[in-house]
Amino acid sequence: MSPRAGTAGPHTLAFVESPVQLLNVLEWAHAHALGTPEDPGAGPFGTGGAGLTLVVLSPNDPMTRGQLRRMAELARDEGHEVRWEEARGGTAAPFRTIGGLAPLLRAARRIVLGDPFSRYVQLLLTITRAPDVVVVDDGTATMEFVSQLARGERLVRWHRKGGRPGPRDLLFAPVSSKARKRLTPKAGRRVEVFSSMPIDETPEGVSVTANDFSWTRARFGPPRITKGADLVGTSLVETGVVDGERYLEAVRSLAKAHGATRYFAHRRESAEKLHALAAETGLEIVRPDLPLELIARRGPIGRTILSFPSTVVHTLPLALAGTDVRVAVCDIDPTWLTQNASPRAQGFLSGVTGTARDVHRLSSVAPI
Repeated sequence: MSPRAGTAGPHTLAFVESPVQLLNVLEWAHAHALGTPEDPGAGPFGTGGAGLTLVVLSPNDPMTRGQLRRMAELARDEGHEVRWEEARGGTAAPFRTIGGLAPLLRAARRIVLGDPFSRYVQLLLTITRAPDVVVVDDGTATMEFVSQLARGERLVRWHRKGGRPGPRDLLFAPVSSKARKRLTPKAGRRVEVFSSMPIDETPEGVSVTANDFSWTRARFGPPRITKGADLVGTSLVETGVVDGERYLEAVRSLAKAHGATRYFAHRRESAEKLHALAAETGLEIVRPDLPLELIARRGPIGRTILSFPSTVVHTLPLALAGTDVRVAVCDIDPTWLTQNASPRAQGFLSGVTGTARDVHRLSSVAPI
C-alpha cells in the first residue's frame, strides 16, 4: 500500500485511459497537494489527506499501453496507488473490470476522470454516488465537453458532431444521459474541471481550476535546446478529419520551409502513414515513450516546435515556460478535410489555434 493510499480521509478514485489523462491527474494531485503530510488540509473542496488510487483502463494499442506503463511508474514514484485493469482484454473483460471496481466506486468520495465522452467511463459513473467529481484534461476535447455541459447537450466528440446517431449511440443513450447528470453540479454534488484549455462557457456551479503544469516543470528539465526545429504529429488522418495525401504534402512543405529534422509521432498514428512520411520527407520519426510535454521538458528539444491544431499548442508553452523554445501552429486548410469530416471540424480546429496563448500562428506552410 502506498503512503498516500493509507492516509485518513475520503478516498479519491481516478480513471484514466491515456497517458495524457494520467499526466493531468498527477498535475491535479500536485496542484491540490493531495494527501501530502506537509499540507494535510489541502484539496479542491477542503478534503485533503485523501488517498489517491489511479485505475488504468488499459486500451489494446501497444503504443498507448507502453506510455501508460511509464506514466504508471511515475505515479507510483509520487506515492500514489496504481491499479492496472485489462479492461478490453476480450468479451468478458468489461464485465470483470466493472464488477471488480464496483465496491471501490461505491466507497469513493471523489471521482477523477479524464474522458467524459468515454462509454466505459460513463458506465462507471452510473455506479458511483461520489459527491465530488473532477474532470481533468483529455486534450482539446475538454473544451467541447464544457461547452456541451453548459448548453445541456448530449455528450458527443467534436469530430463526430453533426452526424446522425448510430444504433449503438441510441442503445447507449440512457447510460450517457445518466452519466451527464452525474457530471452536472447540484446540491450535494460538486464538479471541478482542471484544465489548461481556454474555457469560455462555464456551466453553472462548476469550478474551474487552471492547470499550469507545475508538477512537470518541477519534476523535469530545464531541457537542452537545439538549433533546429521539431514537428509534432497529429491523428487527424486516423480520425477521418484530414485527407492522408493532403497531410503528407503539408508535412513535407512545413518541414522543408522550417528545416525540421524530427517528427514526434502521435501515439495513434498508423505505422503505414509514418513509414510514408519518413520516405517522402526524410524526417526522423520519433515514437515518444511519454507524453510530449514530458519529452520536451526533459529535452533535447528544438528551438522551434511546429504543430497542427492540437492539445500541445496549449500545453507545451506551459510546460516549457521559462525556456527559449518557440511553439508555432499551422492552420488546417479547409481543402485538407475529408468528405466525411464533421461540419463542426473546421470551426473547432480554428478555435483550437485561435485561443492558444504564447504561440506563433502560421496561416500556411510558408516560412515564419
